Amino acid sequence: MGVGLKNVLTALWIGGMWIIGLLVAPVLFKSLSGPVAGAVVGKLFTAFGWVGIVAGIYLLVYWLYVDGLRAFQAGKLWLVIGMLACTLINQFAVFPIIAGIKPGISEAATGVFGGGLQSWHTISSLIYLVQSVLALIYIWRGEGK
Repeated sequence: MGVGLKNVLTALWIGGMWIIGLLVAPVLFKSLSGPVAGAVVGKLFTAFGWVGIVAGIYLLVYWLYVDGLRAFQAGKLWLVIGMLACTLINQFAVFPIIAGIKPGISEAATGVFGGGLQSWHTISSLIYLVQSVLALIYIWRGEGK
């Protein structure tokens, strides 16, 4: 398994995550109307979720291949598992709920955390924040444990 591909996918996934979350989304919301910016950002996060899934699965397999079952003793594997879990939860649980609410643009207080569009955006943002912190720790630690 290639170290080069691992490094490229790590840079693409984590770098892209930070660029979209800290730079692209805020600029779009300041430059475009709310609904247009939301639609564009939603498409970006959904598309980028697939990058995270591919990169996360590759990193998971890479560390298991390189370290074997000892990888479960190292923090880096658990960080990858955490980041991948966040990506999967947003991609397959939260984003579909948001997409289902958007046609009605409901702010109604129903369901978990109110259930409205703003509540699900907040949940998604919190998941993204956790994922970003895990990614920061992963990069900060480097190739160590």
